[in-house]
Amino acid sequence: MDEDILIPIIAILSIFVIFPGMCMHYFTMWRSNKGLSADDERMLEDLWRSARTMERRIETIEKLIEPEGPEKAPRRPRSDFRDLDG
Repeated sequence: MDEDILIPIIAILSIFVIFPGMCMHYFTMWRSNKGLSADDERMLEDLWRSARTMERRIETIEKLIEPEGPEKAPRRPRSDFRDLDG
């Protein structure tokens, strides 16, 4: 075959077949991996439990350390994990 014919055929084939096929392949892969896996969900739950435990420990330490006099330092607001317990 002549090169003058071969190059346009490859270009047209690439534009109309190969490129859309690659796009559909990666779009399908992206959609199938959209959610968290079971291991990721388990790890997220473990981290959430650890954060709640650490929060309780910090609150206990602050209660032990904070002054009990009339000039008590104002307490910084924290996120309340107890509201989000399922």
